[in-house]
Amino acid sequence: MKKFNNYINTNVLFNVANLNSFILGVRIIAGILTSKFIAIFIGAEGLAHIGNLSSFLKAIQSFSALGFYKGLVKYIAEFKEDNKRLSEVLSTSFYIGFLSTMISALLCYYFAAHINTFLFGTADYTYAIEILAFVLPLYSLNAFCFAIMNGYSKYKFLLVISLIGQIGGLLITLLLIWQDRIDGALIAIAITPGLVFLITLVGILFRTSLVPFVKITRVSAQMLNKLSPYSVMALTSAVALPLVMIFIRNYITSEIGLQETGYWEAMNRISDYYLMFVNSLIALYLVPKLTKIDTKKDFRKEVINFYKNLMPYFAALLVVLYLTRKIVLRLVFSEEFLPASDLFLWQISGDFIRVLAMVIAYQFLAKKMFSHFIILEIFLFVTLYFSSVYLIDVFGLEGAVMGHFFTHLLHFGIVILIFSSSLFGIIQDDTV
Repeated sequence: MKKFNNYINTNVLFNVANLNSFILGVRIIAGILTSKFIAIFIGAEGLAHIGNLSSFLKAIQSFSALGFYKGLVKYIAEFKEDNKRLSEVLSTSFYIGFLSTMISALLCYYFAAHINTFLFGTADYTYAIEILAFVLPLYSLNAFCFAIMNGYSKYKFLLVISLIGQIGGLLITLLLIWQDRIDGALIAIAITPGLVFLITLVGILFRTSLVPFVKITRVSAQMLNKLSPYSVMALTSAVALPLVMIFIRNYITSEIGLQETGYWEAMNRISDYYLMFVNSLIALYLVPKLTKIDTKKDFRKEVINFYKNLMPYFAALLVVLYLTRKIVLRLVFSEEFLPASDLFLWQISGDFIRVLAMVIAYQFLAKKMFSHFIILEIFLFVTLYFSSVYLIDVFGLEGAVMGHFFTHLLHFGIVILIFSSSLFGIIQDDTV
């Protein structure tokens, strides 16, 4: 752990990492407070509906923005001194993204009743889908401006605005849940992307000099081709996973019951809280190092170091979480959610293996192994769904988390197989 600390302390992003960690903590606390309010005022059945709308929101947001975010950040940073290329990347991403967003919003609005049936069954929350459709363009515009400021390395500014958005969103969410129970929670999910319009507004004011660069005549097929790999990768994960989660929730609801779906959703929320922290560490520490690695020796060294320095602490955290699972459920949710304690062992075991695989699999992104990444992600999601369905039929609700464990164990095995020569082969001076 000493080497890890030394790296962070001497890194140029130290201050940003500290601020990001603070905001991450705020986000986790906000999530726990929201979960507590849901448990008190709505209950397990309501949590199941909230989980489905949240997943749908993630999928439609990513689809509407076409997953351009990471590619946009990269090319703005690369072309910010080249006015012609900068104009092409801004114009292409804005106009193509705007068209996609408007189509998504219209489809979402006009097919709201069908989407409601898919998400909620016989319950009628169509109004929440319609509200979401109106808010969707604000999200996409915000993401566009956020990417611009990220490309110009305005990290602290972005993180502070994100903090304001987190606190504002939390207060409004808690107020709506307190006032209108399940209806308030669903409305809060739908309007929260609109709250971050503050970031959009500030972003536009902050970079008004870039407005003349956004011209429809500068939309470029070549630039769209450059953005496409990032778009496909982002959409594969950001759209497919939420949809798979919806399918699994719906299957649990139809085969076991809505309340049991709420227990499974509670387990997923707890999992998300600690994985949020681990993902942030990997993004700040490991990914920048992997992008600079050219040899198998260095790749193997970084993976082993990360496993030695971080994974024992993560394992200890998971063991403590398992031993105190009933206390955690009472703290984060309520007594009603104690049946979810039976789901912890398989879930946290799957999460541990998931992180082991993630550390190696980031090499797909670092080395732009796009086809490997996409094929493996699709395989992961398909396996997750079918294994969960099969095991639910055999073991009941516990089968859903068993499917989670089995899927990530299989995924880890495949990742190890792909990089076996880099991790276990004879080391030479060749590339990874």
